[in-house]
Amino acid sequence: MLRKLIYLLGVLLINRRVFNNYKFLMESQNWDLGKIKAYQLEKIKELLSHAYDSSQYYREKYDQSNFHPDQVNSLKDLEKIPVITKQEVLDNSHNIQITTLPEKLVCSKTSGSTGRPFMFYRNKDWDAWHRASVFRGYSWHGVKPWERSGYIWGYTFSSIQRIKIILLDYLQNQFRLFSFKDSDIDKFLRKLRTASYLEGYSSMVYEIAKRFNERKGVEGGFNLKMIKGTSETILDKYQQEVRKVFGRKMISEYGAAEAGIIAFECPQGNMHINMETVIVEEDNGEIIVTNLVSKSFPIIRYKIGDYVKIEAYKKCTCGISHLIIKEIVGRVGKIVYGHVHEYPSFTINYVFKNLAVEKNILLNYQAIQRTKGHLEISIDQYIKEEDKDLLMKEFNKYFGEDIVLKIVEGVNLKSMYKKKTGFISELCN
Repeated sequence: MLRKLIYLLGVLLINRRVFNNYKFLMESQNWDLGKIKAYQLEKIKELLSHAYDSSQYYREKYDQSNFHPDQVNSLKDLEKIPVITKQEVLDNSHNIQITTLPEKLVCSKTSGSTGRPFMFYRNKDWDAWHRASVFRGYSWHGVKPWERSGYIWGYTFSSIQRIKIILLDYLQNQFRLFSFKDSDIDKFLRKLRTASYLEGYSSMVYEIAKRFNERKGVEGGFNLKMIKGTSETILDKYQQEVRKVFGRKMISEYGAAEAGIIAFECPQGNMHINMETVIVEEDNGEIIVTNLVSKSFPIIRYKIGDYVKIEAYKKCTCGISHLIIKEIVGRVGKIVYGHVHEYPSFTINYVFKNLAVEKNILLNYQAIQRTKGHLEISIDQYIKEEDKDLLMKEFNKYFGEDIVLKIVEGVNLKSMYKKKTGFISELCN
């Protein structure tokens, strides 16, 4: 009860709109598909008018394309709206951002999983919809957000930052894994025996499960209601190891910082699209996302660079009528091999995210590994020597002398027709 009160008080202080949005989502999930689509049409009309009136980027783009929001009278008319790519969003973020809203804006940063981190601002209602959508997904698995949880998500090495994160984790009744040393994993697993759910990068949930299974004679003793993987494709081999340890499969949450929660997996194994906050289209297998609540940074017909299969409509046996994403392609976790140790590939993302957040150094990069113990970082611009030193130091924090790093500057990394992978391995993962 105390943990519940602490959590609810925190939500009340940070963003009380979460409560009303969550209540709405719990009601709307019982709507039939026709009612949901009618709601989507209403919201996309509002968003288009708002973006055209308030965003310099959208007004110019739509005028150049001879498109006007008045042309949309059905969801089929979405095809009239010009698509935007991730590169366009990155290059035009300043002109997309709307700062004239009468509500507080919340800073959001991406780790740059496709090679380039960036920062934008969400309006408070958007933030509330995001949190409420996550909480609804939890509810499908009998999980309350204030219940004790394990968290495998990123690192921090600054002592002050680490103290802040530990304090925040305590208030949210969660604990996280800060490194992948055996001793730290053992400590994390001991805590996990008292937790209700586990979440984090799918490849790292798998790695922890695999390491546990390699220790013969070690008892499980876990009683998790939900194991959630995100940011990467959940492979079959991941599920095999996870089921062995925890007795249940890893479920998927699919989304992006700028696109919001796109889909969440129900207990029947179906990825339901979060239709109250996003419209999802499929173009030759590529997903196009419209975030219906993105008033401060409109995301309209956005190609995020992922490939999906949307299932023909069927009402899930869980009772929810939302459309289903049958398969997500392209978010596969890979391993960086040092001379001695192995590292999750998303560690590279955090190197560049740290530089962006802490040093305001934004780099467009691609990492390539051709031999163990060596890593080549291609950067599309030329950087100052002091910035290069900071980059080397940041890599050192994670890899030490286990990886020999080579930096190649002035490389053209742009890809017009497909998602650019932040890490390419020519080794067998």
